Amino acid sequence: MTDTPPAPRRRRPWSRRTSPGADLALAVPLFLLEVAWLVVDCLYGYGLDVWAAQGDKAEVDAATLAQMGRVRTLLIAVLVVAVLAAVFRARWTVTAHVLVALLAGGLLTAAQHDWQRSHRPPVRCVRYSANC
Repeated sequence: MTDTPPAPRRRRPWSRRTSPGADLALAVPLFLLEVAWLVVDCLYGYGLDVWAAQGDKAEVDAATLAQMGRVRTLLIAVLVVAVLAAVFRARWTVTAHVLVALLAGGLLTAAQHDWQRSHRPPVRCVRYSANC
C-alpha cells in the first residue's frame, strides 16, 4: 500500500499575518508618497490655480472644487488600500493608511466647511415687523 501525500492547502491571505519586514517596507513608502501627494497638491495644484485665477471668483471656485475632488479620490483610494491591507493582516500598512485617511478626511472636511461658509445664501428677514 502506498501513502498518498495530503492535498496541498490553499493559502488564504488572512490565514497568517504578513511579516513585519514586508509590512514596514510597504507601509513607510506608501505613507510618505501619499502625504507628499497631499502637500504637493495643496501647494501646487490648488495654490497655483488660485494664484493664476488672479481674483476671478469663478476660477477660484473651480480650483477649489477640483481640489476637493482630488482629495476625495485620494481618500477613497487610501481606504481601499487599507481594507486590502487589513485582509492581508498587514498591521503597519493599515495603521499608516488610516492616518493618511484621517489627514485627507480632515482636509476635505475643512475645504467643504470653507466652501459652505463662503457660499451661504443671503440672510432674509424672518419676522414681519417694522425693523425688517
